[in-house]
Amino acid sequence: MTHTTENADRPAGPTEPVSTDTAGQPDPATTGPAGLAEPAATDPAGPTDPGATDSSGPTETGSTAADGARAGSVDRRTPPPDSFTSRSPVTGEVLAAYPVHGPLDVDRAVRRARAAGARWAALSATERRGHLLRWKRELASALDAVAGTVAAETGKPRQDAELELLLTLEHLSWAARNAGRVLRRRRVRSGVVAMHQAATVVRRPLGVVGVIGPWNYPVYTPMGSIGYALAAGNAVVFKPSEYTPGTGVLLAELFDVAVPEYAGLFGVVTGAAATGGALARSGVDKVAFTGSPGTARKVMAVCAESLTPFLAECGGKDAVIVTAGADLDAAADAIVWGAMGNAGQTCAGVERVYAVRQVHAELCEKVVERARDLRPGAGPDAAYGPMTMPDQTTVVRRHVRDALAAGAAAALGGADSAPAAGAFVEPVVLVDVPEDSPAMTEETFGPTVAVNAVADEEEAVRRANASRYALGAAVFGGSGRAGAALASRLRAGAVSVDSVLGFAAVPALPFGGSGDSGFGRIHGADGLRAFTAPQSVTVRRFAPPVDLTSFATPAATKARAVALMRWLHSRR
Repeated sequence: MTHTTENADRPAGPTEPVSTDTAGQPDPATTGPAGLAEPAATDPAGPTDPGATDSSGPTETGSTAADGARAGSVDRRTPPPDSFTSRSPVTGEVLAAYPVHGPLDVDRAVRRARAAGARWAALSATERRGHLLRWKRELASALDAVAGTVAAETGKPRQDAELELLLTLEHLSWAARNAGRVLRRRRVRSGVVAMHQAATVVRRPLGVVGVIGPWNYPVYTPMGSIGYALAAGNAVVFKPSEYTPGTGVLLAELFDVAVPEYAGLFGVVTGAAATGGALARSGVDKVAFTGSPGTARKVMAVCAESLTPFLAECGGKDAVIVTAGADLDAAADAIVWGAMGNAGQTCAGVERVYAVRQVHAELCEKVVERARDLRPGAGPDAAYGPMTMPDQTTVVRRHVRDALAAGAAAALGGADSAPAAGAFVEPVVLVDVPEDSPAMTEETFGPTVAVNAVADEEEAVRRANASRYALGAAVFGGSGRAGAALASRLRAGAVSVDSVLGFAAVPALPFGGSGDSGFGRIHGADGLRAFTAPQSVTVRRFAPPVDLTSFATPAATKARAVALMRWLHSRR
């Protein structure tokens, strides 16, 4: 992407990498000074780099790539002092250096977004729709560049990155085209007591929304907040994961290319935990967060200081139920894709399977048969890529090792499938895993799946609901009606019948969970409303027969009115 002077005030921008020194690599074992460190074990929002988060002051404007485009303003061969590097999870090589934005930088981005946001909110829904659809077309035209950046930063195969972008375009299109209908002023019934009032509800934008995004789906997931917040009339300041800063910067650059008259409306700040903490404290009007439950609690505590509304998507331990009447081939195919796709690094991916005993053995055979042929790697023929976070292999290995030690059996692979050195994990299929094993209770976030036998559907539902997570689930029940009946008994916020992750491709459906999976919803009409505040308006149409809100109305008259209403309500 060519940087222009239009982006000169943007806080985020890469600088040319000059070495492969590991000093800039985020250290997942440490905690940032803001107290918002993201656990390296499972948190898709990324770990904390102590060197990258201890910013003593604002980033110099010369540290941005946009300024590097000015004649001689910056030596782009030298990263700025307060910077961190993004690296390829496949090779470890430096991809680019980015500034660590401190509180002053974040405040500047929020002020700039708020200024642009005032003009944006004043537009009609139709006008905002036109701007957002131009951005969508720009993203579609730049799909190769964006997919290339996603693939480089996450390590996922190029076709997976392209699929992520296609789903994102569907969601952005839906949000842009439906915001006016969903958020328009609507009339409500006034009731008998207030029959003289005309009553309406209008949804108003919040102002500036802060979005803290993950690394596992660095476009699709944060755009579920960014695109819907913009469509609802807000400005956005986005902090991408420190593993995928280039993706976030590119999204904002493409917005400014498509909608130059509103440059700064969608701003990006880069850094790790301290930058996220600064964004939560910056006076934004809502924070939308994706990451681990532990980090969500810390960010929420910061938001509580100013009563800033908070939306959290915190992962899952999603279950699949397979009944005796299920199509086992279809179930096995979906389970393997849901468990192994994106190297298992999917919040709503498949981690647990409960199959009724009479089909359990056959289902396991079919799952193993399909998973055995999958090979991770960096080439075009790879089924999936590496663990994006360096220490995630340790988590996968621990979960598998502990499950086997507790009595589980490995139908495919084992603890050695997650090597002590290297980022690629081979597929693992476990059976008969104790329900209190970390492999059944904690988010593994790797290409593993546990397939346990249950006596009947009742036990399957009970075990699926026993998790502290409640994000997604799937049911293979022999028929759509039977599957839907089981789905209605599950705690999960989204359930697919006879498929996995079917809801992810339907923009009109809300997405979110409960428990340790978080709260609030993105996507769909609920996702648009999540970034607005309702305003109730009444307009007095005529003088009421009895004015109950006036001291001038005699007490006896009010008493008769009360008696009449009491009589009516006692008989309805």
